[in-house]
Amino acid sequence: MAAPDPDVARWLSGFSAGSGQALPPHHPRCLGCGPDNPHGHHLQALRDGDRVRASHVFAERFVGAPGIAHGGAVATVVDDLLGFLLYVVREPGVTRHLEVGYRRPVLLGRRYDFVAELERREGRKLFCRAAATDPDGIVAVEATALFLIVGREHFQQAGTSVAP
Repeated sequence: MAAPDPDVARWLSGFSAGSGQALPPHHPRCLGCGPDNPHGHHLQALRDGDRVRASHVFAERFVGAPGIAHGGAVATVVDDLLGFLLYVVREPGVTRHLEVGYRRPVLLGRRYDFVAELERREGRKLFCRAAATDPDGIVAVEATALFLIVGREHFQQAGTSVAP
């Protein structure tokens, strides 16, 4: 019997994560959550029922304006967190559309709590939303996204075995 592909084994392990358990990274070098990406955010997501949550502090290297996180860095974290919902639905998928609303500046060095949830599913389409609040509970970022369920061959075409 051949050894299981480590990417597939890691992805499948995310399915068994219950509430409060950490979900495995999408890939070790993922820009959002990969622990092996020296330029990444190293986001760590927890499953919370049918939602996913994460706390994140934007480091100085993600500066946009002085003291403020770059909008693209914030969007990366939001997109990555939404991608963890694929563990909840138990299928691999990709982002088709992401819309991020910046309601307040996201400050460097300050903790933000992110939450993402699936609003509805229509066939292969997953309609999702996310928000980030500052330590005072004020919403700083809100987002909506459309993810498409794809087959594992989608990732094989790109030279990777699988991603959630």
